[in-house]
Amino acid sequence: MAKRPGGELATRPLHFIWIADCSGSMETDGKIQSLNNAIRETLPHMQTVADENPNAEVLVRALKFSTGAQWHVSQPTPVADFKWVDLQTSGVTDLGRALNMLAEQMRIPPMEDRALPPVLVLISDGCPTDDFQQGLQALMNEQWGRKAVRIAIAIGEDADTDVLQKFIGHPEMQPLQANNPEELVRHIKWVSTAVLKAASSPASQAAGVTLGSLNVPIPTPVTQSNPSSAGDVW
Repeated sequence: MAKRPGGELATRPLHFIWIADCSGSMETDGKIQSLNNAIRETLPHMQTVADENPNAEVLVRALKFSTGAQWHVSQPTPVADFKWVDLQTSGVTDLGRALNMLAEQMRIPPMEDRALPPVLVLISDGCPTDDFQQGLQALMNEQWGRKAVRIAIAIGEDADTDVLQKFIGHPEMQPLQANNPEELVRHIKWVSTAVLKAASSPASQAAGVTLGSLNVPIPTPVTQSNPSSAGDVW
């Protein structure tokens, strides 16, 4: 491994950001509560992965969008101290506004030159109701927006997977489809562990899809279960 300034063991920040749809449709069939439960359940696994990668300082935030967008957890919080507060639903799906706010945080500053590629996880069950394309372009105009590992989870069959695919921006990585609570938990755990581990160890040679210009190797996504085997189907 090539030594970087400060020595090869110098800790580098890794920003992990949840981008959560809180529109009114997320209340249907308990989607929002399933999302709250899934993130809360996976936090201990996320903390374990961070502990096993001492070269990265994992900092977690959450951005929510419905009618407008706002930071649900605004400060980059060390994962060991991160606590999840339940999301509530209302309004429409202003994803474009959320991406504009995200773009502001991908600039240098507040981002650091020596950071690891951020992990941006978009979760939605519907279609944008504002100018998504403009928001995405604003994100891509920022260096760390382009270099980020961008993952998307589609909740239910009504989610606009074309929009989620554009957010990902990589033909070999498809949106993860969650059609029931069990699949959502599985996908959230995969993002919180396998993706986080890959992003915090970019020099690893793990097999998988390479995202972003920094060649972060992402392991193959989890296999989806048969929705008919679950009690709830979205």
